[in-house]
Amino acid sequence: MKINLLLLLTTLVMISSACSKEWFNIPYVNQNETSAYLIERGALDIYCPIDKKNRPVIIWFHGGGLRSGEKVLPPRLLNQGVCVVSPNYRLYPKVKAPSYIEDAANAVAWVFNNIENYGGDPNKIILSGHSAGGYLALMVGMDIQWLAKHNINANRLAELVPFSGHTITHFTVRNERGIKGEQPIIDALAPLYHVRKDAPPITLITGDRELELLGRYEENAYFARMMKVNGHKATQILELDGYGHNMVEPALPLLLNIAKKYD
Repeated sequence: MKINLLLLLTTLVMISSACSKEWFNIPYVNQNETSAYLIERGALDIYCPIDKKNRPVIIWFHGGGLRSGEKVLPPRLLNQGVCVVSPNYRLYPKVKAPSYIEDAANAVAWVFNNIENYGGDPNKIILSGHSAGGYLALMVGMDIQWLAKHNINANRLAELVPFSGHTITHFTVRNERGIKGEQPIIDALAPLYHVRKDAPPITLITGDRELELLGRYEENAYFARMMKVNGHKATQILELDGYGHNMVEPALPLLLNIAKKYD
C-alpha cells in the first residue's frame, strides 16, 4: 500500500495542533500598573496541551545578558505533553538590579496562581532558561525573598534547570557597579550566596568547560559542590562536551526528560 508522506505529515501536524493551544502576550503585572515599560515587558506566552490536565510546567527565561532578548517558546519543548511558559522581563539599562529579578519572580508567581486554568499543575513547575535566563531561574529559586513577596514558598518549585547561568553575581550587575567582568563577585545578587540544604532539586547544565564563556562551567561546578557541602541531596551538573555557550538545542532533550519525571 502506497502512503502519501506529505499528507501523513500534514495530518500529524493538524492533530498535534488540535491537541494544544498557545496564548500570547498575557500580562503578569498588576492591572493598576502605570509604568509603560513594565506593562510592555510584563507579559508572557503559554503553550499547553488541551486534552490533558495537571501537566508539568516549564518556565523558560530568555537569555541576552539582562540587556536584550525576547520571550520565546522553544519549538523543541512543544508537543511533548508539557506546558511551556516564556516571560519577558525589563532590561538594562532602562532598569537596574534587582528589577529584572523582581519581574521574573512576578511572572513565576502568576504561573503558580493561574497555570491550572490552562492545564498545568502548579505543583510541577520547573524553572529554566539560558544564560541570563538561567541566572534568573536560580535567583528566583534560591533566594526565597522574591517569591515570598507573593506569599509563595520557593520550595514549592519542582526543580531548577538553568542552562549556562551565572551562579556568581551577574556580569551586568557588576557592570552597573563599575566592576569589570573578569572580577568575580559573590554577594546577595549571586545564586551562590543563597546555597541551602532545603532548596528544590537542581540540575545545572553547561557547555564544554574549554568552550564556555569565562569560567561559566567552573562557577556552576562550585555551586554544585557548595550545595552538596550544605547537605543538599539533589544537585547535579551536566557538561555538554564539544558545545560552547550556545548549547541550548542539545540541552533541551535533557530538560524534557526532567519534566517528564513529573508526568
